[in-house]
Amino acid sequence: MTSSPLRILLLGGTTEAMALARALEGDARFAPTYSVAGRTRAPHLPALPCRSGGFGGVAGLIAYLHVEALELIVDATHPFATGMSANAAAAARATGTPLLVLCRPPWTPQAGDRWHSVPSLEAAAAALGERPRRVFLTTGKTELAPFLTAPQHFYLIRSVEPPERLPPRSAFLAARGPFSYDDEAALLREHRIEVLVSKNSGGTATAAKLAAARDSGVAVVMVERPPRPPGGEVVPDVAAALERIAAHQASRRPTERGV
Repeated sequence: MTSSPLRILLLGGTTEAMALARALEGDARFAPTYSVAGRTRAPHLPALPCRSGGFGGVAGLIAYLHVEALELIVDATHPFATGMSANAAAAARATGTPLLVLCRPPWTPQAGDRWHSVPSLEAAAAALGERPRRVFLTTGKTELAPFLTAPQHFYLIRSVEPPERLPPRSAFLAARGPFSYDDEAALLREHRIEVLVSKNSGGTATAAKLAAARDSGVAVVMVERPPRPPGGEVVPDVAAALERIAAHQASRRPTERGV
């Protein structure tokens, strides 16, 4: 007898989620479904069954887990996607489904950094002060509302897709990471940036902006992560996630399905 493939719900939307999905592609031991929030019109998707959009809250996710007979949830969402992570943890508890959380470590300040850590986007906007400054805003297209209340600053706004509304003094740059150090340093010089505003996402895809800011003497307003919802087994990287997924698969009892 052989074991049927382990049915996995992979909650994605990050560089690590894509790398994990691609590592699972074509592996007969696993049957993953890749899920994204659907906020980006043309997301990068793996060669796996994919779904886009919400589940309808915790109740909808519970129903989806039952209908699809899913055996493992892997939460590889963005560290600031607390709503989805909370729903995944609640649905995992309610159904007894194992939950694996791929949570990349946050960035930490290095020697020479000029970081000012804040707890929220509203605090980040306030931290810019009253004097007009040239700001590189990298918080995403849906996170601009607090900065609309500080229109005295010039904002260079970078995201994958354009926001619905821009501050009056701003320029928009459509781009998708990863970004190189040389390009980030050139961008800071070209736009005469004084302050970089970033969420503490961690990872390597967008970390070059921090090194460029450090070497250019640019101050950084860093929005720290909200607390992660409790629950699940937390791993820091794709290799550890693959190891735990394989362990889940190996621990299952053989079935006659697929014989």
